[in-house]
Formats: sequence, structure tokens, C-alpha cells
Amino acid sequence: MSFGITVFVFDRKAACMASQNTTGNTGSSVDGQGREGFSSRLGFLLISAGCAIGLGNIWRFPFITGQYGGAAFVLMILLFLVVLGVPLLVMEFSVGRASHRSTARSFDALEPRGSKWHCFKWFTLVGNYVLMMFYTSVCGWMVAYLFKTGIGTFDGTHDIPTVFSSMIGDPIEMAGWMLLVTLLGFAICAAGVQKGVERITKVMMAALFVLMAVLCVHSCLLEGGQEGLEFYLLPNFDNLFNNPNASFPQIVYAAMSQAMFMLSIGVGSMSIFGSYVTRDRKLTGEAVNVALLDALVAIMAGLIIFPACFAYGISPDAGPGLVFLTLPTVFEQMPLGHLWSTLFFLFVAAAALSSVIAVFEAILRFTMDQWDISRKRAVAINAPILVLLSLPCVFGYNIWSDFLVPGIGDVQSLEDFILSNNILPIGCLLFVLFCTTKRGWGWDKFMAEADRGEGIAFPRWTRLWVKYGVPALILIVFFTGWAPTMQTWLGLA
Repeated sequence: MSFGITVFVFDRKAACMASQNTTGNTGSSVDGQGREGFSSRLGFLLISAGCAIGLGNIWRFPFITGQYGGAAFVLMILLFLVVLGVPLLVMEFSVGRASHRSTARSFDALEPRGSKWHCFKWFTLVGNYVLMMFYTSVCGWMVAYLFKTGIGTFDGTHDIPTVFSSMIGDPIEMAGWMLLVTLLGFAICAAGVQKGVERITKVMMAALFVLMAVLCVHSCLLEGGQEGLEFYLLPNFDNLFNNPNASFPQIVYAAMSQAMFMLSIGVGSMSIFGSYVTRDRKLTGEAVNVALLDALVAIMAGLIIFPACFAYGISPDAGPGLVFLTLPTVFEQMPLGHLWSTLFFLFVAAAALSSVIAVFEAILRFTMDQWDISRKRAVAINAPILVLLSLPCVFGYNIWSDFLVPGIGDVQSLEDFILSNNILPIGCLLFVLFCTTKRGWGWDKFMAEADRGEGIAFPRWTRLWVKYGVPALILIVFFTGWAPTMQTWLGLA
């Protein structure tokens, strides 16, 4: 891939020295080489969490929890966040901090001489592009719903399914919302790490938690919501083994893939935030904090949605349409429903936009590191590219609605399949192999970087699990994700 820019000749030794010399406080805004950084540890945690927190928490988590067994399924997701997600997140942070670069240059700096690990960087760039190809459009849906609730569209006078199908069926309207999200995201990133990304994301994340707390209290106090709380908080393991929606292996696969999706690991978008922080804190503690914030938002989303569903007689396994089709109906029936609906879609839009900003920053930093160009020039290059790449998803519900891939589905389903079933698990596997094998960076160097500073150390007794158990789980996710599609292609489904 080339943008017609002179490629920056990277000096591996200089990069390693820059990494070794970055030993100030996390509060340092730039390093000795003039590289940007966070103004505080809180900024790092909130922005990393903002990257992870998004539609996977607010949209996907509640509907698959409703389909796959409630509280028992939530416990399974939390288990995989600990045994699978956190180790992978520590690895991404470590690669970024040790190299003091994005994935554009991190593998060049850390790989053994003569190896080809640096080729992986193009895989991470493609992964971030593919994610934004459909994420900008779906984030546009959230912003559109915020606007529509604000002007009173969902006041009982409109048929909600008709409103939604009309919205996504209009290519001009959908292109407009996608363009708004893309331009807003890049405008924030253009201001820089501290003045743009950190400042805006910290405000958005703080507002997100306040809004969610208000909505949680309101939803949990709804008359008739007690049954929803029991479904969501009291595990019934029979729901896992005798589930009408899926077999137990399918439920395990769903929990593992959800844990990976929720943390946005596998494409280096977390690695970039590791490259912005210094070595006063051990990275395991930071990864645990990010995972806790991520899980907290997902759990709070369930506390908002499930009591409301049960209070108003809505099935919790309503599927992907739960947020767009079912919940507006619930809000219509509530006292002050217009207010609660507007607040709900405000927090959903804020969560989605925080992920867009974070991934845009990863793409921009890759471009800046790889080709040694300014931030503004990186924005000028990537903004039009992302707009064009997002158009297929926009058109997939209207003028290209006849496009269907057997066993996968429409344009957005294809893009999601490419990312979730292929790029994310393969990317996670490569990070593990790079950090644990002698042909890569190696276990000892990974551990040395992860354990610099104060805080929770990475448990050394987990070496065999991380080296063999984590890759085994990743391969299970990969092959299980392909199984239904292969059955369809071979005529077995």
C-alpha cells in the first residue's frame, strides 16, 4: 500500500534507545524525541477503555446475553476476559511501550534480526480499516437515533420498524450520518493526543458513566423489572446446556469471541496507547483496569436493558434489533419516555464515537510513524480513504441490498465476518506468538517490559497457559467461527 509518500527510513537502534530513555512520569506529554503522550495516567486508562467500550458493550453484549442464558453467560464472558482478554491486552500494551511506536514500527524495532514479523503491521492496518468500514455507519445509526429521539420521532406516532428501515434504506441520509461521524472523529484527532483525543474522550467517558448510572437506577426501579434483574444477575446454568437458541459449544464460542471483541484486541489499536505511556506502572494492572471498565459498561448496559424489557413484556432474546427496534418501544411506554430515550441514545452514541476516535488515532499514528509525516497530513490522507471505504456498508442496505454472500449475508455482515472471524483471532494469535516464542520478541523480553514500574506483576506461573492455552482458545474461536459458513458452502447446512 502506498500513498505516494516517501517512506521513512527507520533506524531500529534509535527506536530502541528512544524506548529505553522514556522513563519519566506517565504525566509527561511528550518524550525526549518530541513524541506526543498522555497528560495523565487517567487519560491513558479512559482512552484505552474508550477504544474498547463501544457497540460490543452496548449493542452486542445485551442481545447475545439475552439469547444465550442471562447471568450464566455473563459469568462465562467474564471468565474469558480474565484468561484470554487480559493477557492479550498486556501483550499489545507491552509491544507498544517497548518500541515506543505504533505497529507501523514496533515490530521492526523488537523483532529478531532477519525475521519477517514487521510484515504483520500491514495486517493490523487492514484490520483497523475494515473495522471502520462498518463501524462508522453503525455509529451513524446511533447518532441518527439520538437526533430522532431528540425531535420526538419515537413519541408513539411513528412505527419504529418503519422508521429504522426507512433510515437505513435512504443512501443519502445514511451517507450523511456516516460522513458526520467520520469528519467529527478526524477533527478531534487532528487536534492531537492531549488537546483532541484525550480531552474529548475524558469528557465523553465521564459523561457516559454518569448517564449510565442515572439510567441504571431508573431501570432497576421500574415496576415489574425484578424478573429482569433475576434473569441477568442470578445464574441459571441450565440455560447454557439446554438453550433453545444455540448448543453449548456455540455458546462457549460466542463468549470467547465477545471477550475478544469487547477489548478491541488483535489489530494493534491498543498497542498505540501503550506507546504513549511511560514505565512507571506495570502493564498488567493497567490492562486489568481497562478490562474492568470495559466489563462495567457492558454490565451496566444490561442493568438498563433487561429490567426494562421484563417490565414491559419484551423478550430479552430479541436479537440484534434489541437496541434499534425493541428499546424505543419500551421507552414509549415509560413516564418521561422521551427524556429517558434521549439519554439512552446519547450514551450509546458517546460510547460508539469514543471507539471511532480511538481507532482513528491508531490509523493516524500508523501513518505518521510509517511515512514520517505530520498529523494534519495523515488526517488529509486517511479521512477521504475512510469515507470511501465506508460507502459499501452504507449502500449495503439500499442500492446494494441484493448483494449477499452465501453463509455470511449482506455487505456489513461480510465486513464483520472478515474482522471478527478472521482478522481479530489471527491478529491475537500472532501477538501471542511474537511475545512468547524465541523466533519472536520472546517471553523474557515481554515479561521485562510488562513488569516495569509499580503495580500488579504479570504472573510468571501462567507461562504455559499463555504460550499454549491462549493460542488453543484463539484457534477454537477461528475454526468455530468458520464452521457454519463452510457447512453452507459445502451444502451441508
